[in-house]
Amino acid sequence: MILDSDAEFHAPDADKLNWAETNYFGFYNAEQTLNVGVYTLFRTNLRTVNSTICINSGFSPTPWQADYVDYQSVLPMRRDESLVDYSLPNGLSVRCLEPNMVWKIDFDDGEGALIDVTYRSIMPAFDIHDPEMDPMVGNHAGKFAWGTAYNGHFDQTGHFVGRVNVRGREVPIDCISTMDHSWGPRPERGAPNMSWLHAHFSKDLAIHAIFSFDPAGNGTELSLTHGYVVEKGQVFGLKAGTGRTVRKSDRFASTVELELTDKTGRVWRLQARGLTAFPWQCWANMVAFNVLARWEMNGLVGYGEIQDFFELPQLTRLNASQTTRVASIAA
Repeated sequence: MILDSDAEFHAPDADKLNWAETNYFGFYNAEQTLNVGVYTLFRTNLRTVNSTICINSGFSPTPWQADYVDYQSVLPMRRDESLVDYSLPNGLSVRCLEPNMVWKIDFDDGEGALIDVTYRSIMPAFDIHDPEMDPMVGNHAGKFAWGTAYNGHFDQTGHFVGRVNVRGREVPIDCISTMDHSWGPRPERGAPNMSWLHAHFSKDLAIHAIFSFDPAGNGTELSLTHGYVVEKGQVFGLKAGTGRTVRKSDRFASTVELELTDKTGRVWRLQARGLTAFPWQCWANMVAFNVLARWEMNGLVGYGEIQDFFELPQLTRLNASQTTRVASIAA
């Protein structure tokens, strides 16, 4: 169960210099296909902060083709830093106005990039380690915690309202989307692969899920590890699910098909089509192939992110194997 106190920093393992605590806020304007990600990763034992601000509205196979990107990995962390009210040297300020329910997110880089949004949850925080919430706990798949990075973790869907301005282009934000918060040791090598995705159809219906996949198969077949349906404020944990992803070049999801079963036995079938593409380098050695997707389910249309995580050393190994196979066939 997530407590009010979990909005604040947790005591890190003293012997783990790689301990990390994160906030992620992702939101969008579907009509303008503008996808925004605000991320902080605090290395509390090292007293440093990794923060990325990404704004993208097109098919951008490289970071510099996006509308805006700012990656900073060694921002100083104050001794009295608080996760419920912090301001970083990159221009990001985050305040938790109600524990684990309401956040105010502001960003101003001083060069024409502005974010001014408020997030209000439509559900309680979903604790992936709480068997009362998550039917996957205790199953083999339910042990997935992204290595140790998700030793503590919750996902939550809510309503983002505000605006984004990039060099004079102002875009209103009024969407249902999903954020998360995690804490635990987070090495920069050896994390499992993960597909973190969600579909938001209205304030009354949204689906979030985390899948694992085999990178050798290019992450085509998805296996459920955690997830939920939030329907009219009531949360139904997922107890089973599979998916299939068809990828573009560079491993961006082109289409996704899911079949999910919630704890009541209801089956949810939905399909996605990628509208954007962006390689989010969230921290050293890791890239998330990120798309804003258009989802369909039983005549309903929704939107949400798909983030497929691969490590860079893993990708170079996979690319080398693919090159070897092509050369062998050509010979």
